[in-house]
This record gives sequence, C-alpha cells and structure tokens, in this order.
Amino acid sequence: MRDEVTVHMRAPAAQIWDLVADVRKTGRFSPETVRAEWQGGATGPAPGARFRGQVKRNGRGPLYWTECEVTACVPGREFGFSVSAANRVLNNWHYRFVPNGDGTDVTESYALQDSVGTRIYWALAGRARRRTNRRGMTETLQRIRAVVEDGPA
Repeated sequence: MRDEVTVHMRAPAAQIWDLVADVRKTGRFSPETVRAEWQGGATGPAPGARFRGQVKRNGRGPLYWTECEVTACVPGREFGFSVSAANRVLNNWHYRFVPNGDGTDVTESYALQDSVGTRIYWALAGRARRRTNRRGMTETLQRIRAVVEDGPA
C-alpha cells in the first residue's frame, strides 16, 4: 500500500523544493489535484501547516476537497503531508530531494494508512490504483522537471 517514483532533474534541490512545497502550485503539476490553498492562517510550508486540495479523481472526477497537514518540511531535502477525511489520516505523500551529479534525484512516494478500510479497498482496487498513482507521480515529476530544466511554458 505504498509506492514511489524517482526522476532525475538537472536543477538544484532548493529550486525544485520551492516548487513542490508551495502547494498553491500543485495544480500546475498534478494530473489529479487541480488546486490547493493554505488554511488556518498558514501562508507557506511549515511543520503542522494545514492546507486543502481540490482533487479530480483519476483526472476525470468526481471533484472533491481533501484536508492536508504538512508532516515533513526541510528546505531542499524533503516535503511531506498527510491527507485526512473525518479527522482520520488516509494517506501520506512525501517528496525527497537528493543531489546527484548535475542535479537532483526527486522521489515522490505515497503510503496508505493501514486500516481495515484501506486493506479492503486495496484488495478490490489496489492494482488499478497503484498503476494510476505511478502514472500520476511520473507525470507530476516530469512536469516539474520541464519547468526547472526548460523554464515555464
């Protein structure tokens, strides 16, 4: 109930981290999350900062909001957040930035919270969801790479 994708980007870790950690830019890169906004007085990334994201499931719908909280926030090294519903964490997303040669290896990962509900969901739809998540993580990282290597379109 977890997976990850790594893409090498010819850019410094700090530059890539700035794009990822500014959740207001998520809709520019993600095929499922169309927008995100800071909540509760948060104005930027910090441990415990809250935001909400509007998700278009599988890129088609339905459209709904998720509640999120920053769980890892080390500039240039890592950024992570949990996704909750009804005050229960469902999923954790994480980005890791590792300098390598002419740039940075960026790893995006997710880990579903272990529960009876997620085990049932994963047993029924896990294979298809894993493929969708891998495709989405790859697309997200490729879109970020295009911006940091080639500049905004």
